[in-house]
Amino acid sequence: MKNADTPALEQEFEHEPVPLSHRHSTRSVSAVWFGFPMILTNALFGGIITWHLGFWPALIAILLGNLVLFAYVGALSWYAGNSGMNFALQARRTFGSKGYILVSGFLSTVVIGWYAFQTGLTGTVINQTFGWNALAVTAFAMILYTGITFLGVRALSVLGMIAAPLFVVLGMVALWLISKQHDFSVVTQWKGSASAAGAMSMGTAVTMVVAGFADSGTMTADFTRWSKNGRSAVIAAFSAFPVANVISYLFGVVIVAVGAAVEPLANGGNFLPMLMGHSAFLSVVACLFVFINLGSVCTHCLYNGAVGFSHLFSSKMRLWTLILGAIGGVLALAGVWSYFLEWLSLLGMVVPPFGAVMIVDLIFMARISEQRPAQRFRGTAFAAWAIGSLCAVIAHVAFPQFGEAVIGLVTAAISYSVISKMRMPRPVMENNNARLQR
Repeated sequence: MKNADTPALEQEFEHEPVPLSHRHSTRSVSAVWFGFPMILTNALFGGIITWHLGFWPALIAILLGNLVLFAYVGALSWYAGNSGMNFALQARRTFGSKGYILVSGFLSTVVIGWYAFQTGLTGTVINQTFGWNALAVTAFAMILYTGITFLGVRALSVLGMIAAPLFVVLGMVALWLISKQHDFSVVTQWKGSASAAGAMSMGTAVTMVVAGFADSGTMTADFTRWSKNGRSAVIAAFSAFPVANVISYLFGVVIVAVGAAVEPLANGGNFLPMLMGHSAFLSVVACLFVFINLGSVCTHCLYNGAVGFSHLFSSKMRLWTLILGAIGGVLALAGVWSYFLEWLSLLGMVVPPFGAVMIVDLIFMARISEQRPAQRFRGTAFAAWAIGSLCAVIAHVAFPQFGEAVIGLVTAAISYSVISKMRMPRPVMENNNARLQR
């Protein structure tokens, strides 16, 4: 039986653009992205930001971060929907037939780190909540998440359709339970913890929001290449940023602002503890929720990594799903996953410049990039990325209040534009300027 004959095991097009005949509906692709940010981790981060900044500043930081994500992910998605190319194919055009290996390999490794983190987190959360053996739960989660990813992008769509509504319903149940003991009229009055005053700037908070999806957001093409066109892909991106991402953050914001969070500095707005101790039914649902919710982000990250490595090694996505699922699971079982959270700030500095360079090259300089002869290694693209990353690092150290993620994005984009024009032959530059003046 051919893979194309079975919807659950359809061809994944690891090495070529997805044909129009195999594209999915806007609803199906949106479900993939919409369910991705609806995770407890976002509620946790939303609560931590609120604990430091207060209600209104936290809300502004979350909205700004999501606007940056929408512009960033939306642009990359638009190109993916029009071209049908996955991230590796796009990176090959911008960074070169050999240079893309560094970019795609790096990001594919990063998302497997997030897969390991969330898989290990599954075991820890279940252990802390129900007392079950953390290692056994982590091993089970590894097998479960790998199996779902093996089925392909349609399985991610179905999981998203389940995970997102369940997150909202249980979040509302948690707020209802909280309302019995807390006054929600004081939510907007929360000014932030006095003990945390000055520990987090607005720029750091914005970077925190952007960094949470800097990796998979940059690799959005792996999901949105299945869209029927660019417009459909942008709608799918919009369903995640700002819609789903803001909703998941808001639960954490409200829980901390109303004073109901358990150890908010560490646990932020995690609402799972609020669901426990009320009824056996709710406890069972909460247990399933952990696997479905964290499983959503795990499967998405594993899919990103598998598509990336399958292209690098001219292999199949499903083979690399098994390989990377096992590797990430071993890392989670070894406890290495607990260190991946420290990468968050680093990701916000070095990953977005990759996408910024690709946006300028593939969209704003499309006529030039499409006619450009194939190159093994495009130093121009890497130089612009290095400048953007360096500026982001400097901003992180010297000017954290301005947001290193945004600075890295903007400087990388400007640098690539300037360097490309400096290296452009004069006749080509004159023709390009003439087109812009029309």
